Amino acid sequence: MPAASGTGGSRRRFFLSLAALLASPLALASELLGFDGLYKSNTVLGLKFADRTLALKGQTVRLRGYMAPPLKPESKFFVLTREPVAICPFCSSDAEWPVDIVVIYASKTVIPANFSERLEVEGVLEVGSFTDPVTGFVSQLRIRDAVFHKIN
Repeated sequence: MPAASGTGGSRRRFFLSLAALLASPLALASELLGFDGLYKSNTVLGLKFADRTLALKGQTVRLRGYMAPPLKPESKFFVLTREPVAICPFCSSDAEWPVDIVVIYASKTVIPANFSERLEVEGVLEVGSFTDPVTGFVSQLRIRDAVFHKIN
């Protein structure tokens, strides 16, 4: 009998360890995207999203970049750029959509950050053309319900 309870204890420890691992922040961490991997191609026929980007649609992701100067102070969205920019990179149509920006819809009002501070944004990835009904801004990629913080 002692051997059986030893085996049962080992199984119990194994399953408790497995449950702890699955509940850990590491197991639940969101995917880190990079600007270089968002698109498969950008040709005269248009943008083609990378397979990984399409697979992460609707999931929580992280992306690092810089806050572009906003259209107006204290709005609920901003544009994240690959490199710091001193001017607003808004476009008139998705046909002109640059591959190095992503629209960020924050979970709360955004107070503009210094354009040279690198940020990490986390939220739900949306893929495909969308026209914001309030601003008329057209985007190809968005992160919704986003939170962000300064990184080095």
